[in-house]
Amino acid sequence: MSARYIIGIDLGTTNIAVAYYDTAAGEDAEPQVFAIPQVTEAGEVDSRATLPSFLFLPDPQDAPAGSLDLPWADGRDFSIGAYARRTASSLPGKTISSAKSWLCAGNVDRLAKILPFNRNNPDRQLSPVETAQRFLEHIRDAWNQQFAGGEGVAFGEQEIVLTVPASFDAFARDLTVKAAENAGLRVTLLEEPQAAFYAWLQELGEDWREQVTAGQQVLVCDVGGGTTDFSLIQVVDTAGNMELQRVAVGDHILLGGDNMDLTLAYGVAAKLQQEKNIKLDAYQLAGLTHACREAKELLCADPNAEPQRLTVLGRGSSLIGGTITTELSRQDIETFLLDGFFPACAVDDVPQERARGGLRAFGLNYASDPAITRHLAQFLARHCKDAEGAPTLPQAILFNGGVTKATVLQDRITAAMNGWGAGEVAVLAGGRPDLGVAIGACWYGNVRRGNAIRIKAGSPHSYYVGIESTMPAVPGFEPPMEALCVVPFGMEEGTEADVPYDGLGLAVGQTTEFRFFVSALRKDDAVGTLLPDSADPELHELPALGAELPANQADTPAGTLVPVHLHAVLSEIGTLQLWCRDANSDHQWKLEYELRDSDAPTPGIHADTSDASDTSE
Repeated sequence: MSARYIIGIDLGTTNIAVAYYDTAAGEDAEPQVFAIPQVTEAGEVDSRATLPSFLFLPDPQDAPAGSLDLPWADGRDFSIGAYARRTASSLPGKTISSAKSWLCAGNVDRLAKILPFNRNNPDRQLSPVETAQRFLEHIRDAWNQQFAGGEGVAFGEQEIVLTVPASFDAFARDLTVKAAENAGLRVTLLEEPQAAFYAWLQELGEDWREQVTAGQQVLVCDVGGGTTDFSLIQVVDTAGNMELQRVAVGDHILLGGDNMDLTLAYGVAAKLQQEKNIKLDAYQLAGLTHACREAKELLCADPNAEPQRLTVLGRGSSLIGGTITTELSRQDIETFLLDGFFPACAVDDVPQERARGGLRAFGLNYASDPAITRHLAQFLARHCKDAEGAPTLPQAILFNGGVTKATVLQDRITAAMNGWGAGEVAVLAGGRPDLGVAIGACWYGNVRRGNAIRIKAGSPHSYYVGIESTMPAVPGFEPPMEALCVVPFGMEEGTEADVPYDGLGLAVGQTTEFRFFVSALRKDDAVGTLLPDSADPELHELPALGAELPANQADTPAGTLVPVHLHAVLSEIGTLQLWCRDANSDHQWKLEYELRDSDAPTPGIHADTSDASDTSE
């Protein structure tokens, strides 16, 4: 709390933003956006408000010596930012994108060198964690270069708030913290929708109370480059004081601006083939996608903008030295995007699951339905109900994410909600959709010092440990796995609780498997609630790993069941520790998602032993 600067980092799927708050500047100080130096063209460096989340890993022939250097780094053999995003069009197999989405991909080893995916060259590949580490190191070094010579202003000495999707589970959160620690940073984690709301609170000051009323629910709709994230914040009247509480979070939906850019490119390519009989190849389509992204941002930001010229490099003998030109208009935006991504739908509609091939390319689990309005309807149907189960709808909405800078897209979402019976949904004024998360993150540091209103949150998920029941062997059937709640929805970070459940035995001296489950839907389960079937559709299983817990006595036979009581700890960063305390001694074992040991071969459950005198480590 003694650091001079509070730094907020939005480690976005497609863009990174950084803001800082100078605590020495007085009560009237405002968060400032940190312009990030980056290679924008080969051999050229410029500072921009955002750093594209792309990492270019060229072979020697792809980048002349010195062309990727930065003021603080000579002989650079990789590039992060604007130039890397540009190379994603021409050299996609050598450019990492969507690394943040890989952090929560349970179908891969997220500590393995797998990116760029399918490059098959470990010497020029990084793990998702290493990629996030490189992004943070770039920000750290850029800051230290700009503030060089100042006393007590080194990046690692400041209070750093790093944002994560509200839908990130404890495993993905710990991966994010590991990346920060590998970059030499200690961070506090904050959910992105909360950060966006803090930015809105900071901008309005005390006037925020004039835009909302007690009893209202506010939807935070965050549509970024690669993901869509929904959260609900309740306005509560407590003894005459208005307070804020985060009451629901949505799924991690891989759907956003990237999908829209590709849609525009396919639409323009189809027009070229129809009108000019020109068929683009994969290389040209990648370049067209990049051009459509830039044109889309201009057309959506300005309703009066003229059609934007698109240029595609020529290919083939008939087009050597030539180019293909076409245009993208605002009408094209509405034709290609509005009905596909923001269609009118009913409040009880759900995302459509298309049949998928039995064999398909291995990769991220992208949303199969591009209709953001249907995903929103499903989220509201799950989380907006009164005590009798009747549907209720938010009365206000706060937009965040670069996509929502376009008022035409905001209008589609509010029109859908109005049609669902929400009345006239109020759009909360203010905010900077592309920078709000970073600004709100640094403001949250000021909130933690007691200088502004705080949103009550706690764990956005309920966590469960699998309990294998004892039963006689039955051919063809495994013993049923029950799920015991150890962390309930809303449990505050930095708190702990005994789990009131007796009759548990911990197998020691042999390799066993510990299974954990998570739910964003089961909000009423208390610590100790036992679900009879871990296959409950409202539960999602986290990664598991076999571990051998040492016996507490040398002569204890392998496989002995030691009677234990459970004690759960939710750390300050939202990660889970589960202590198994020997019911007959002071001995205990610790199970946690421990991913910060660089020697750990794979992610999973880490087991440790200690005396029961301390669970605070």
